[in-house]
Amino acid sequence: MPLEQTLSIIKPDATRRNITGEIIARLEKAGLRVVAQRRMLLSTAQAEAFYNVHKARPFFRNLVEFMTSGPVVVQVLEGENAIAKNREVMGATDPSKADAGTIRKDFAESIEANSVHGSDAPETAKNEIRFFFSDLDICG
Repeated sequence: MPLEQTLSIIKPDATRRNITGEIIARLEKAGLRVVAQRRMLLSTAQAEAFYNVHKARPFFRNLVEFMTSGPVVVQVLEGENAIAKNREVMGATDPSKADAGTIRKDFAESIEANSVHGSDAPETAKNEIRFFFSDLDICG
């Protein structure tokens, strides 16, 4: 099976609690490799652009405010079936519905402050990776 890449974001609730290393360790233990990584503060404009697909939804403004409330760690993960594997390790968006042992079940504070984001499809992954990284940033 060919290698695939996906975007992962460790959200402000997780960086605030200093659990980025624990989250990355779980991703690596699942066979995903970090091939690009950056810790950053998203501006309001960046968060609005990144989450533009949700602009018409009632949670959009709260999402933007949350994602700009503290540092995030954006990273490109690589591995076989990386998108599905990352989503499996993250768990369901709603932590109350996430399986035991997943990142969101173990670390999320709420459905919004759920510690991580991951791409949901190959085209989304490609666009999300390009939003944060150039080809020169990715070192596989």
